[in-house]
Amino acid sequence: MKPTRRNFIIAAGAAAAVPAAAQYSTPPNWFDKPMRWAQLVFTEDDPGQYDAQFWLDYFKATHSDGACLAGGGYMAFYPTRIPLHSRSRMLGDRDPFGDLVKGCRKLGMAVIARTDPHAAHQDLYEAHPDWIAVDDKGQKRRHWANPALWVTCALGPMNFEFMTEVTKEIVREYGVDGVFSNRWAGSGMCYCEHCRRNFRQFSGLDLPRTLNPQDPARKAYLVWHEQRLFEVWRLWDSEIRKINPNARFIANSGGGALSELDMKTVGEMSDILFADRQARRGVMSAWSNGKNGKEYRAALGRKPIGGIFSVGIEEPYRWKDSVQDGEEIRLWAADGVANGLRPWFAKFNGKPYDKRWLKPVQQLYEWHYRNEKYLRNEANLARVAMVFSQHTAKFYGGEQAAAKVEAPIDGFYQALVESRIPFEMVHDRKLTPDEIGRFDVLILPNIAALSDAQCDQLRAYVRGGGSLIATHETSLYDEWGVRRKDFGLADVFGAAFEGKVDARVQNSYINLAPPHPLLRGLEDAGRIINGVSRVYTRSTRGGTAPMTLVPSYPDLPMEDVYPRIPRTDVPAVHIVESGKSRVIYFPWDIDRTFWEILAKDHLMLLRNSVEWALAGRSPVSVTGRGVLDVTVWRQRSSVTVHLVNLTNPMMMKGPVREVYPVGPQQVRLHAPGKAKSVRLCVAGRAVPFKVEGETIQFEIPSVEVHEMAAIDLA
Repeated sequence: MKPTRRNFIIAAGAAAAVPAAAQYSTPPNWFDKPMRWAQLVFTEDDPGQYDAQFWLDYFKATHSDGACLAGGGYMAFYPTRIPLHSRSRMLGDRDPFGDLVKGCRKLGMAVIARTDPHAAHQDLYEAHPDWIAVDDKGQKRRHWANPALWVTCALGPMNFEFMTEVTKEIVREYGVDGVFSNRWAGSGMCYCEHCRRNFRQFSGLDLPRTLNPQDPARKAYLVWHEQRLFEVWRLWDSEIRKINPNARFIANSGGGALSELDMKTVGEMSDILFADRQARRGVMSAWSNGKNGKEYRAALGRKPIGGIFSVGIEEPYRWKDSVQDGEEIRLWAADGVANGLRPWFAKFNGKPYDKRWLKPVQQLYEWHYRNEKYLRNEANLARVAMVFSQHTAKFYGGEQAAAKVEAPIDGFYQALVESRIPFEMVHDRKLTPDEIGRFDVLILPNIAALSDAQCDQLRAYVRGGGSLIATHETSLYDEWGVRRKDFGLADVFGAAFEGKVDARVQNSYINLAPPHPLLRGLEDAGRIINGVSRVYTRSTRGGTAPMTLVPSYPDLPMEDVYPRIPRTDVPAVHIVESGKSRVIYFPWDIDRTFWEILAKDHLMLLRNSVEWALAGRSPVSVTGRGVLDVTVWRQRSSVTVHLVNLTNPMMMKGPVREVYPVGPQQVRLHAPGKAKSVRLCVAGRAVPFKVEGETIQFEIPSVEVHEMAAIDLA
């Protein structure tokens, strides 16, 4: 094969000069050292035109101690020797990747290489057409954004052979601490010859033509696809470790219920991971970055997790050279930091057209550096946890997973934030006593698909004194999305399934019968709106429920709008008390409906249910005006309380235009030790405090975007 402008082949037998960077020795357990990450992704025209020293100076000014730099895959930014590994046309005899690696090493930074194998040029297509993804009509897939390119298959030789060699070359030649691969898991379903053959060998079936998770082929495909991706992950990681035992493959994967790879396994395989949720798009809450932190931590525990944020606008129109408003960057990054993420700014194109983002990111990083000792968290002190389930999303939600699985999570999440209740998230495959025993309350927002073993774990948790709040179809299906005859947690709920689910309910209500702690603040309501999906249930414990159903009745013509059955004894909530344990089950989609319409009555019910179940055991309370995301952490010799101010007309859709400070905020903290001082790390000053027993009380006069109160302990 002859060399082309996109194909560099070293002459047979020629000696390769090893870059000085390769002499660097990666220290063991380096993963926990970097606290502030910088990412620079080159464009093809960067070599010879961008200013490397500008970026190294900026890395130094921001106290960045980790860097992710564009290496190769689709395009190489170093003098690769691998056939068909396309080089930047501007590369010449330059090595911009190697030069930046050397510069970052001189600054004492950890360095990982970024690769991206999802696209291919024409010469690779011509040499290996079987490496290209195929659509369901049997056509090779052109790239959706650049039709001159081809989309590669992630499950065949492109990744298992070609990208393995690229990965090995980068680690061998440059001594990087890891390889972070973007878009490595594919770009949709592929019907190429390798996928057809390998799937048939695995399952005996043809590749599915439906997204219905109850189709046998689709169900098998979901299992095979995940196994295949973990196989290539393990391959790359093992090859990296053969060259550099302390380096790792770091997948750009993971997240919450809708993530394609099992997060329990991801957490076991990863020593460090990065949440790639770069900014808000469309209608999206300002707390979404903090949610990333909770979801990733549910899998990784105390392992370091970086929070990737874009300095540009992340909308479907892909304005990659755009610049976010500085206040929006601050808010997004601050909520990630408050929820345990280590900030990582992402910049694409080494020639910044608009530099307005540089100052706010530098200010954020400088603050983070000054207060680093209060950001090296050892434990989150929340006593409430929300469970999320990828099996529920895959095998129950299917194509409707966003509405049936993610929306209930978002609704309960919004209610907890508005209620200022600190909480964590728990993966449903980690319901062991070690994982959930530290929480007093578990929330199950329509966790429909649970195995018998998982139900037993939750049953044991309740027997041990834990409280449970569940909604809608929780435990009505097994782990494969097959409906049971009764709830897997029927005995825990004190409820039996009556064999029917109304997927869509119109104009239905709930009668309230106070007094009960769940109805606090609703004493004069009489009745409130129902949700829009209802599970038919009956109580197995007897007694009268404080909330009962008003069945649906006509909403037009207006003369016919009146209840045909104004009162029933059909429970709209099931409550079981036993010792310290309090179980609350709502047989309707209260959380999903709240996310859709944000009715205050539903907020009050969700808040009251958690506060009643928690029974005053929250580690912190914050009172004052505004919407605040509250988190509380323990470090080696301190406790921190983060308040992120979400009070903004653009709270649910960015970017924010300006900041609306709130305050004063009264803080009562149950501290695990004697307080020496209380310092507001954003305001930069100490504040007075008083101690009553084990409770520390102090005031935060004002919160703009973020305040972190640091309580130093004796």
